[in-house]
Amino acid sequence: MKKVCIITGTRAEYGLLKPLIIKVEKDEDLELQLIATGMHLSPEFGLTYKEIEEDGFSVHEKIEILLSSDSSIGISKSMGLAMVSFAECFGRIKPDLVIILGDRFEIFSAVSAASVMQIPVAHLHGGETTEGAFDEAFRHSITKMSFLHFTSTEEYRNRVIQLGEDPSRVFNVGAIGIESIKTLNLLSRKELEERIGFQLDSKYALVTFHPVTLESNTSQSQFKSLLSAIDRTKNLKVIFTKANSDTDGRIINQMIDDYVKNNRNKAIAFKSMGQLRYLSAMKYAAAIIGNSSSGILEAPSFGVPTVNIGDRQKGRIQADSVYNCEPIEENIYNTINRAIRNSFKDNINTPYGDGSVSRKILKNIKELLNGPISMKKSFYDL
Repeated sequence: MKKVCIITGTRAEYGLLKPLIIKVEKDEDLELQLIATGMHLSPEFGLTYKEIEEDGFSVHEKIEILLSSDSSIGISKSMGLAMVSFAECFGRIKPDLVIILGDRFEIFSAVSAASVMQIPVAHLHGGETTEGAFDEAFRHSITKMSFLHFTSTEEYRNRVIQLGEDPSRVFNVGAIGIESIKTLNLLSRKELEERIGFQLDSKYALVTFHPVTLESNTSQSQFKSLLSAIDRTKNLKVIFTKANSDTDGRIINQMIDDYVKNNRNKAIAFKSMGQLRYLSAMKYAAAIIGNSSSGILEAPSFGVPTVNIGDRQKGRIQADSVYNCEPIEENIYNTINRAIRNSFKDNINTPYGDGSVSRKILKNIKELLNGPISMKKSFYDL
């Protein structure tokens, strides 16, 4: 049996990878090696590795790399610790293939170790752009260290090829997050209320705002503008999901806690909602507000409008239901009201595929593992 190692470091990433994890685990020719790292192991971010175990999966290795700092120095130290720890882990478990998604710093460190150890890497969601975050550089670097590529659109596939990757190893499969939307039995609105302990008797927004890591010290002022805009929006309740462990993320999370404390009838916050509750909350929301990729990739499949604030997601391909605005109170307020007034429920054409993703990925992975693999890659010139 071939050993396939899937790495996850965040709640959102695990939710996206879950359909593929299920298929790898059930495949008779493959042995699943599941690694949890990063925020999954942090009490501050909800110890979300427990959600993985509650779903019935065995976490084969827990790689502790998150230091109690969200400064640039602290993040850099976490990256160094991650590379050392993943090298030791790969030496123990000896995977035949590593599967990763996206662009975060802990994933960059894991792929760096795998590359040096000549372990082939399959990368999901390469070729995308997020001009406001240092994840942009990490993502393209991960592409160059990866052997197989599974992109979410044809434009992104072409960009991976533009980076010199052989077209025969680059596959446009669509966004894997849409697969869960199509296959999960989501909660009813009443069930959601009961699960989160919060009344959804009026329209509400699902709000997630992360730091824009290529800007200096903007988190506090930008999030303050967002909260002020929400306060001005009449009859709008709020479900917050907290920021991740990026630089200055703790500032945002403290502001969320203070806001919820002072607005208990209007707002509620979660370190992690889990995939089922999060997607169910997205389904019934009047709008998705913030700068999370889920507002770009998943929300259009529900026909729910997205208010995308600032530059963190700048450069991503977007559906018509995504409204972009500057991180200024007046702009955010006007955009929220414009988004809520429009209804897209029946006529959104998402650019990210139909959701049949994990089956396509598994097929190509098995074809790779059935033959000899040469880690010598030639640069493909256009």
